Amino acid sequence: MTGRKKVILDVDTGVDDALAIMLAVTSGQLEIVGITTVSGNVSLEQATLNTCKILELLGVSGQIPVHRGADKPLVRDAVFEHRVHGSDGIGGALGDMLVARQAEAEAAEDFIIRQVLAQPGEVTLIMTAPLTNLAHALQKCPELAMHAAEVIVMGGVVQGCGNITPTAEYNMYVDPEAAKQVFAAGFPRLTLVGLDVTRRALLGADDIAKLFHPQIRGYVETSTSGYRARYYERNGVQACALHDPLAVGVALNRGFVTVQDYYVDVETRSELCDGQTVCDFQNRLNRPPNASVCLEVDAPAFLECFINSLNQEPKKDGSR
Repeated sequence: MTGRKKVILDVDTGVDDALAIMLAVTSGQLEIVGITTVSGNVSLEQATLNTCKILELLGVSGQIPVHRGADKPLVRDAVFEHRVHGSDGIGGALGDMLVARQAEAEAAEDFIIRQVLAQPGEVTLIMTAPLTNLAHALQKCPELAMHAAEVIVMGGVVQGCGNITPTAEYNMYVDPEAAKQVFAAGFPRLTLVGLDVTRRALLGADDIAKLFHPQIRGYVETSTSGYRARYYERNGVQACALHDPLAVGVALNRGFVTVQDYYVDVETRSELCDGQTVCDFQNRLNRPPNASVCLEVDAPAFLECFINSLNQEPKKDGSR
């Protein structure tokens, strides 16, 4: 027993997913059972390649298995985010890196089912992508919901505007049917880390300058350059939001956020509001809460954790 929290990361590795993987690995506090990839910010193939590149950058390639998942949403066409993440998903960083390792043969959904059922109550699922893989897993194995320690979902927004439509956050918008299934599955502990808090966790040039390791600092600076420029265009702030890293941060230290339990559902049949995360603040629907919704964040404390973790030497003691 390592004493570390066992997690599976589910990613569509764009800029902030990559930073989330980096935080998870360098923190040394998580036993990363595996990483599953899915179509989202970029294609499944690109997300898988990017994931392998980040593990190579961190010196842990071969220690953490990578499993390919769904190459499209449950019922919809794919919606990529190249304008934010660049044509390769990581802002053009690591373009010359050659990766020898390949993804495992076992599909992501089967890997999730196998690991969770083999270690009931021990595996936390950190979902920073459209929820297609988890929906597929639940369709195959509905009892999966009873055996996960926790599901931490980066997605949605309950008190503000969306980031792809006026009402929808990207991960929910891309596969709202999958998100709806996940919220309805009956997970005893599901935490929603939405734009309400991730928009307050900002990474700027001054923060990047605090990174010690030249390779890590160079990668973060290059990969986030276009991302920060787009954020400035939209929000007038010279920084980028650490959406996905904050979901990992919640796994590391729940004290970073303030949560409240509510019933949450996702709109799937609206011309204007598809993908909207609907939070029943006043219990109008008279349904029991199914999610712990993050409403406040101690952004300075989280950012300090993020910088300090990336300044650690990568853990090379095996992460399975």
